Amino acid sequence: MATPPLLALRNGSVHFDGRPAFTDVSFALGAGERVCLVGRNGTGKSTLLKVLAGLIEPDTGTVFRQPGVRIGYVPQQPVLDPALTTGAFVGQGLAGDAEQARHRVAAALDEVAVPAERRLTELSGGESRRVSLAHALIGDPDILLLDEPTNHLDIVAIEWLEERLAAHRAGLLLISHDRAFMTRLSRRTLWLDRGALREHDQGYAGFEEWSEAILEAERAADARLDKLILRETAWSRAGISARRKRNQGRLRRLYALRSERARRQSVGLVKMDASGAESGGRLVFELDSVSKSFPSGSGTKTIMRNFSTRIMRGDRVGVIGRNGAGKSTLIGVLTGAIAPDSGTVRRGANLVQAVFDQLRTALDPELTLWESLTDGGGDTVVVQQTRRHVASYLKDFLFDERQYRAKVKTLSGGERNRLLLAKILAQPSNLLILDEPTNDLDLETLGLLEEVLADYDGTLLLVTHDRDFLDRVVTSTIAVEGEGVVHEYVGGYSDYVRQRRAPRPPRPAPAKTPNAASPELPRERTRLGFNEQRELDSLPEQIARLAAEKAAIEAALADPERSAGDRAALARLTARHGETAAALADAEERWLALAARAEELARRRAD
Repeated sequence: MATPPLLALRNGSVHFDGRPAFTDVSFALGAGERVCLVGRNGTGKSTLLKVLAGLIEPDTGTVFRQPGVRIGYVPQQPVLDPALTTGAFVGQGLAGDAEQARHRVAAALDEVAVPAERRLTELSGGESRRVSLAHALIGDPDILLLDEPTNHLDIVAIEWLEERLAAHRAGLLLISHDRAFMTRLSRRTLWLDRGALREHDQGYAGFEEWSEAILEAERAADARLDKLILRETAWSRAGISARRKRNQGRLRRLYALRSERARRQSVGLVKMDASGAESGGRLVFELDSVSKSFPSGSGTKTIMRNFSTRIMRGDRVGVIGRNGAGKSTLIGVLTGAIAPDSGTVRRGANLVQAVFDQLRTALDPELTLWESLTDGGGDTVVVQQTRRHVASYLKDFLFDERQYRAKVKTLSGGERNRLLLAKILAQPSNLLILDEPTNDLDLETLGLLEEVLADYDGTLLLVTHDRDFLDRVVTSTIAVEGEGVVHEYVGGYSDYVRQRRAPRPPRPAPAKTPNAASPELPRERTRLGFNEQRELDSLPEQIARLAAEKAAIEAALADPERSAGDRAALARLTARHGETAAALADAEERWLALAARAEELARRRAD
């Protein structure tokens, strides 16, 4: 017997200025269900959550809430009463004994590391988000409605929230641009697309394959009936499909860049010759034993201590760490905005940088989108040395014609991020610095950004808390761990987690026995074993062989004569393609793991 829903919307519709946000939508959420809601920015996802939370009424349809159901809601942009302290805000609505309520509030705020006496107006973006989460969770809700809950949270806070929600018994409806977060937590997917709600009985991990199958079926049907009905969305839908089909090539290129990064690091940070060709060509930054501290209260806050790295042309470097750990300071030291306390910094010649500022200060809210890209005049922009019409370029970033002459201040947060990305990527540069570019971006725009960065010829410095984005984009990750500890790891966030050296307990002092020498502890390994080194040396040849075999199979599969021939042979060829692709991926992952381990052991020898 089916469990009755705790919360449901039946045949709901909402219109703004005569245009439908969504139409005839029905949805139900039961106890313990885990659902993610996905869709382009502006399709009505946040509006749907507000309807379910009771903040706005639908134009048509009914909302059902089981009597007594408790709903916790976190909006995308929290509205916090400036007259309240964090303790008063979190404790709103708590019933029962006052002393018990105070204890619950204290425990909730301790969990999110924000003092109860702080004024809401004094909070940073990350603190505001954590306080909003504490407010939603403290009442032990039956339903949680979360709209971009990871915005402004650092990776540590995101992983805490993942664990907290995974253990919570409430039904969950989640909007997020964080793909790793949704993959971990969701068991069902809702897709709000062109005003209609589609439902899939799997979590976000299966979304791309499912949605692409739907779009492919639509394209086939439209080709048979009327190609004009997709005129408004033809480019974006075709672009999504094309981008997904290019993913494998882009990932192969990323693996190759990571392999090159690991090869350079595996021999240690040997000093480079100070040649003019090197500094004016391949070298971008080199830090040698750099330290930086700042006065903090009655003491000193150390950002980095004796940190060394070398960044070359074409590297894509992610920078991670807690909020306030010193990520911006590290970027400032690299670019010359902040002087180190000790150590040396070398910078390549002729660096031309473009900067994405998460506060979006480069956008004038009174200008139109068109004026923002053309500096007030003209109808073309130059992108990577190619002249583009501004309308075509705006379309690349998923803006429609009605928005071209609209003012920046009318855009949503995600749309402003898209416009700022379009603006800075049109600037001539060979060094791109992106500070939290993924905030407020929908999943399709994230895919677009990944493609643009894959095609970028220069060097990338990326500050982000988006773990999946790091995995898909960067060649190495610099972790600002706190207390002066900064390390670099080959690969993305998942590689960082695998390579990070777990803290070891102190070794016990050797026992002292009279008239006998103290037993000698075994020495710690500082090099790969013989078999590991032999495997590392042989893997590049194996990877090249598998890549060549895979390319040959793909060429054979693309041959129209073969595809029209022996079906059994074609099936065997297809199966072999899958086996080869899997073997190639395994070999690449193994090479990265061994190269990273060799680099870590080399670092231990140096220490």
